[in-house]
Amino acid sequence: MVDIHRLRVLRSVIGERSIGGAATALGYTPSAVSQHIATLQRETGLTLIERDGRGIVPTEAGTILAAESEPVFEQLARVDGLISELRDGRLGQLRINYFASAGATWIPPIVAALTREFPGLRLDLRLIELADPSAASPDVEIYVADTDHPAGDSGGYTSRPLTSDPYHAVVPHESHWAGRESVTLRELSPVPWVDNDVARGPCRQALLNACTSVGFTPDFSIETQDYPTAIRFVAAGVGLTVVPQLALTHLPAGVVAIPIVDPTPVRAIRVRVRQSAQDLPPVQRVLELLDAAVLQPIHRLRQAQPAGPR
Repeated sequence: MVDIHRLRVLRSVIGERSIGGAATALGYTPSAVSQHIATLQRETGLTLIERDGRGIVPTEAGTILAAESEPVFEQLARVDGLISELRDGRLGQLRINYFASAGATWIPPIVAALTREFPGLRLDLRLIELADPSAASPDVEIYVADTDHPAGDSGGYTSRPLTSDPYHAVVPHESHWAGRESVTLRELSPVPWVDNDVARGPCRQALLNACTSVGFTPDFSIETQDYPTAIRFVAAGVGLTVVPQLALTHLPAGVVAIPIVDPTPVRAIRVRVRQSAQDLPPVQRVLELLDAAVLQPIHRLRQAQPAGPR
């Protein structure tokens, strides 16, 4: 039977194209690496590497053995992840927290992919706005960063930026702004606004900070609790609302979304991962899918947005 450890050494030697490079990468001495390779060649009866000047080159047999062993090491990585999951008492479960507009746009296709690719995985999905403070902490959380408290790695989590989400003005289709490519934030100040964030959280604060920077506070004539409801009020002819781009994937008839400039309010979306879970294959897959998803909203917005009068 082939020794997995020696096979890993062979793959490192071929990848580094030198005994010394592999020794450095693996934390061994060059003589120890050479001994492992010599033993592996003796056990397999194959010549796996050859000297080439001061370096080495793999033989055809060595190249094939290294390449064909890739699935073995991928499976070992999955087993290591499973061991970590078992150690944490979370066999087959992944907890994901997210905010509302991410839940409406990104989470359904991510869940569909996870269900297909990890059929034994149980998903615990929680909306941040409704999360029970006493509930178990998530493995992955997609959240809007607090503008007054820069995010960082803390409390057993690793955090990184996911995307920046610019705000748009949603106005009635007959508005004189509807045919424009953009509108300045200051131009929106005289019109009644429909509020859309009852939580008064970081999403709303990012917008208010931008308004303050150009010298006004929005006149919120109507308060609603979410973006879709606020947009429906606009479609009915009641003022305008300002929402992040991520919330604009399915605009109803009768409204137009216009980019805001000078300045553009932006909310910072981040993802944090429990450090003890970050090497689990399902977690890595969630992050891959999220990175792909952030490229999609602009395309969908252009498809969904009705054409304004010119």
